[in-house]
Amino acid sequence: MDTSLITQQNLPLTGHLAVDQEMLSSVFAGCSDVVFHTFQTACHTSALCVYCVGLCDTERLERQVLTPLQEMGIEAAQAPLASVKSVETTTQAVQAILEGEALLLLEGSMIGTTYPLYKAENRSTEEPLAESTVRGARDGFTESLTMNMSLLRKRLKTPALKIHTRNMGDRTNTSISLVYMEGVIDPKLVKEVQTRLADLKLRDVLESQYIEEGIVDQRYSPFPQMIATERPDVVASNLLEGRFAILVDGTPFTLIAPVTIFSMLQSPEDYYQNVFMSVFVRWLRYIFFVLSMLLPSAYVAITTFHQEMIPTVLLLSIARAREEIPFPALVEALIMEIAFEALREAGVRLPKQVGSAVSIVGALIIGQAATSAGIVSAPMIIIVAITGIASFMIPRYAASIATRLLRFPMMFLAGTLGLTGVMLGVILVVIHLSSLRSFGTPYLSPVAPTMSKELKDVWWRPAPRNKPD
Repeated sequence: MDTSLITQQNLPLTGHLAVDQEMLSSVFAGCSDVVFHTFQTACHTSALCVYCVGLCDTERLERQVLTPLQEMGIEAAQAPLASVKSVETTTQAVQAILEGEALLLLEGSMIGTTYPLYKAENRSTEEPLAESTVRGARDGFTESLTMNMSLLRKRLKTPALKIHTRNMGDRTNTSISLVYMEGVIDPKLVKEVQTRLADLKLRDVLESQYIEEGIVDQRYSPFPQMIATERPDVVASNLLEGRFAILVDGTPFTLIAPVTIFSMLQSPEDYYQNVFMSVFVRWLRYIFFVLSMLLPSAYVAITTFHQEMIPTVLLLSIARAREEIPFPALVEALIMEIAFEALREAGVRLPKQVGSAVSIVGALIIGQAATSAGIVSAPMIIIVAITGIASFMIPRYAASIATRLLRFPMMFLAGTLGLTGVMLGVILVVIHLSSLRSFGTPYLSPVAPTMSKELKDVWWRPAPRNKPD
């Protein structure tokens, strides 16, 4: 019997146990982890139980379903379990089995019963390593969709928190949940994201990035148009600000939109500590965000075309450092930036115990050796080091990727056209950011277009206040 024919036609259950078992067996042919268990109930009725080993809790199945049926003869619907559902087609039955439920079929009954006996083996809600804070919540999302939803419910104890779940991916059949606060979010935004999710056709969904690439406004922009976070408190605060979140089963990373470039540069810790310290660190972050993209190109442009802009003493120091360097400033900058990016990537891929050590030691050894060999100058190493530190200050990893990618074309423009090329690159970036949208929200808002009420959260950190009734 053709497996695809059964699943595509969504055939109804026949009530004949042998026929139904044959249809399900053909669908799960070659799946040794799917068990077909036939037995007789206490009322001498033939029964079939189908479940997937590893997804279904077999101990609970034996204790709560199979034993009562065989010894006490109670009906399937009377088993002591909540959320018992009925299925009438093979597609519904297959879906239930693959989600970890146990399917029970009785001879003569055209309706099957599923029991949510999921095997709960989930990672603990530990603090995300990539988004650690000095002050704030210490729990984080896991790979379990139900646990992630419960973490949000724990923070937002209101029926206004709406969660709509659907399955996506023809082969993975992954559950995703759209979460928003009713009465806070714009209803048009909810309809827009629901339309984009409904129009999204994917064969596989293994991570939230699969969803993000399919629903963002401009897929090929280097700047992220959705925030990916593992922190429930970040998601809760964004929901209260009128944004929506998308949770994907199997990954701890939750997507948040719409976003702006300023929300990418804000950290949850800004709202957990002293207001003056938060504002100082926030402005420091803005400055270093610009430096992470423009500092190497500005150094290349000034040392190559505009030496008159450098004070005399500093110019002589730089000249002495570069007098034995065989490469122009552009090649020197490219060598060091590529080496730094390679070391950073190597540190991520290596085991955690040695990754950070290799990055630090490798940078020191390569930098010292390159300087001693006369391949690069000491000022260039300082520039690259400051640029690396600046990129580490960006709270969102996806936003730092944008500056790392744009750094190289900016250096090429600086090496060929000087500061004129740097300004040309800045103008092109600003034009792109001005045209960029995140689900209809301008990426540069509230600066462009100017929204005076929301500007306060850009240059200052407003204090939380109770909303009057």
